[in-house]
Amino acid sequence: MTTPLMLATWSFAQAGLDLALPELLKGGDPLDACVLACEAAERDETVDSVGYGGLPDASGAMSLDACVMRSPSECGSVCYVTKHVQVTRLARHVMERTPHVMLAGRPADHFANEMGLPQSNLLAPAAREAWFQWSQTGIGGHAPDAALRPMDPGKGGGGGLFFGQTGGNRSTSGTDDERRWPSHDTIGVLSLACDGRLAGACSTSGTAFKAPGRVGDSPIVGHGLYVEPGIGMAVCTGEGELVMGSCAAYAVIEAMRRGASPAEAAGSVLERIDDLFSLEKHHQIGIIVSDAGGRHIVTALRDGFRAVLGDHDGSRVVEPEIVLHPGT
Repeated sequence: MTTPLMLATWSFAQAGLDLALPELLKGGDPLDACVLACEAAERDETVDSVGYGGLPDASGAMSLDACVMRSPSECGSVCYVTKHVQVTRLARHVMERTPHVMLAGRPADHFANEMGLPQSNLLAPAAREAWFQWSQTGIGGHAPDAALRPMDPGKGGGGGLFFGQTGGNRSTSGTDDERRWPSHDTIGVLSLACDGRLAGACSTSGTAFKAPGRVGDSPIVGHGLYVEPGIGMAVCTGEGELVMGSCAAYAVIEAMRRGASPAEAAGSVLERIDDLFSLEKHHQIGIIVSDAGGRHIVTALRDGFRAVLGDHDGSRVVEPEIVLHPGT
């Protein structure tokens, strides 16, 4: 028997892990656990980077992306969904009910209707107000064309990574620079079952105030998420364009397939991103990794990222063990 494990990005994921862990610990399906954890964030309007609470694009419209994966032959994703909040469940339907991997836009919403998922308004009142203030005045020290960066407030800090920098009614702790940088992020969840099965999922509303039509790394297999039985699983969060350009999640697992430990694999990918891109102060990447036996690591490019670990001792917020550029 394998010791069950869940890992998730950002401290707001703890509520979802608390819902999903009991069944996983009793021998449940790891993908069931991942979907349940993601859905908790998708329906929580205080989480401003996922689902109903997420911040819209520059036009004020919402679109959601998600991906699920058991293996290279079992994966599904959706992007630019505008009428359904349960995008992680929808991605699973794509995996299990179609011969395809990804559906996009209006056809994805149509497929969701066929699968019986309810339509809903995707834009919470607080998110609408944050967008309005951002678009009109740049309240919060954040002009509409300024760079953004998410900062995790930690346990008990709520789900907001961006409010207070976008014209919302909450503030984020940190330096003046940090308060300018709330943007993008994703819930990514990894799960290891008692029988050794692996699964992963991620869900996002994408970069805050993104250009309409922008799709990031989260729904693309091998970019934001990759799972390979017998090897391991990885989820990335942060600046999606950096993840996309480096195929980061796949690169982590490929390094492990070649013999690297989770720490070596994640560290090497962070270093590669550091070398390949002209990084700016607002750029952040978080990578969480587990091998097939449950040996895991939480890593980040800079300070401000946290994750949640769940096992037989319950769930708890954890700090990265590797930060490539601490103090920045």
